[in-house]
Amino acid sequence: MSVTAGRPAATAPGAARGRGGPLTGWWSRVLAFNVFAECLIVVTGGLVRLTGSGLGCPTWPECTPGSFTPTVVQAEGFHKWIEFGNRTLTGLVGLAALAALVVVWRKRRWDLLPFVGLVLFGILAQAVIGGITVHTALHPAFVMTHFLVSMLLITASTVLWMRGKEAPGPRRPVVRRDIRGLAWAAAVVLAAVLVVGTVVTGSGPHSGDAEEPARFLLDPQSVSWLHADLVMVFVGLLVGLIVALRVTASPARTRRLAWQLMAATLAQGAVGYAQYFTGLPWAVVAVHMAGACLMVVAMARQLCVLTEPVVAAPAPVGERAAQPA
Repeated sequence: MSVTAGRPAATAPGAARGRGGPLTGWWSRVLAFNVFAECLIVVTGGLVRLTGSGLGCPTWPECTPGSFTPTVVQAEGFHKWIEFGNRTLTGLVGLAALAALVVVWRKRRWDLLPFVGLVLFGILAQAVIGGITVHTALHPAFVMTHFLVSMLLITASTVLWMRGKEAPGPRRPVVRRDIRGLAWAAAVVLAAVLVVGTVVTGSGPHSGDAEEPARFLLDPQSVSWLHADLVMVFVGLLVGLIVALRVTASPARTRRLAWQLMAATLAQGAVGYAQYFTGLPWAVVAVHMAGACLMVVAMARQLCVLTEPVVAAPAPVGERAAQPA
């Protein structure tokens, strides 16, 4: 009696152990929405700071002493609604992460649990960091930490989404080792770009609260130049990556995502120079923050496609038929 009767052949390692397969359709869209939600709260958080609404709710976790919502008698005016709106959006981000957890659980993608767990834990940590930021009157060190943790959550959410679309199990490289090293070097430089970028913000005019500005004691122009220099190094590494992928006949997907990363970088650079030479108008700075999110997503996607799942080929028909019942 053959074991092939009525039983599909396993197409990936772990299938026989009950693991799920690639997530498609609405399952994948839920994970993509989680990425969008993480980016959205970064932009709205930036609007809080750029409009001077960082202390629109002067306490935490309450908005004002005795009330979790803004009150009519508050002196913060419209700033209280901007800050409260951003706090409320944390609920949407949490729901998106919980929905991602449900997808992972329902589809039995246990390999994705570390990523969704990191996102859920990070959201809780962000709530605490946000509270500390308020209680320290928006000290730039905590504002900086708040932003950088969001970048880590966007990265984890992007990896969760990308890995979810592929089969679970072992992975193998699809490009040469030196090219993978070049891509990871670019990711390290991008991390440095983000860190120095937050220092630029912490040294510039947008403190988050117009009445009690707390800033780093650094020259904004000098820090901005360092930030721009790091961006140039990053662009140089991307050029090298694109050329290396081209000359080694790497998969089309890796080349396409490298060009997308370059496009996001050049657009972000154009916005950066525009805000620098126009005196940092808050609307342009907000676009720059959105661009930072897109760059992180693009970089994470690029790293994800440097490897692919190892898919086991079905055994020949004759060999499967020869197996004992």
